[in-house]
Amino acid sequence: MAVRIAGVTIPNEKRAVIALTYIFGIGRNKSSVILKSAEIDPDTRIKNLSEEQINKLRVIIEKKHKVEGDLKREIMGNIRRLIEINSYRGSRHAKKLPVRGQRSKTNSRTVRGNVRKISVSGKKQTMQKT
Repeated sequence: MAVRIAGVTIPNEKRAVIALTYIFGIGRNKSSVILKSAEIDPDTRIKNLSEEQINKLRVIIEKKHKVEGDLKREIMGNIRRLIEINSYRGSRHAKKLPVRGQRSKTNSRTVRGNVRKISVSGKKQTMQKT
């Protein structure tokens, strides 16, 4: 039986504290808080949970936490707002460059589309026989 919470299929063989991190917006810390509020042992496997415990988890996640689509929509709205108010961070987002102060001369080459070819040694290519 596959358990689905917030539109995500949770793996059966994993421990509950790890399995909840498959949901976008829930990390290790938040998953342990959720399990504590649902009074479920973090070390139990998802396949060993009862239907009542699964429904309890589902209710807690849907009511108290913003996850998956809602969270992604909020993040995109925040980025769109930054771009519209012409902030520095917004301009970096619009140009698809690093936003948080990372150096971009050498480290964000693939993002910038500046992939350098590996140079060949100074030896000239010899003419091939035909």
